[in-house]
Amino acid sequence: MTRTDNTAHPALCAEQRIVAGTRVVTLRGQLDHDVKDQLSQALSTQQNAGEPRTVADLSEVTFMDSSGLNVFIAAHRQASSVGGWVRIAAAQQPVLRILQLVGIDTLITCHPSVEQALAE
Repeated sequence: MTRTDNTAHPALCAEQRIVAGTRVVTLRGQLDHDVKDQLSQALSTQQNAGEPRTVADLSEVTFMDSSGLNVFIAAHRQASSVGGWVRIAAAQQPVLRILQLVGIDTLITCHPSVEQALAE
């Protein structure tokens, strides 16, 4: 497991683990302009030596603004360009509502749990 803490902006913590060849990135805190570079790095396909498959566990994300949305779109495009994918799992209702309002859920599949995202 890799843990990345941002000391300049402690509102985001990213932990990564590999489950059956898929990278699961557990995010905690807020996904906003201040942490967009850290979020982009955490979701980058270059972080996974195997196939570029990533499940983003948002169960502990309390806020997401347009910067976070843009990072997810870029991560989706990057993974898709090399035959991979990004899936979102366990988003809390306020975050899921933002994803649905802007239509991200039609681009990146959203699942109620990490287990379901991995099983698809």
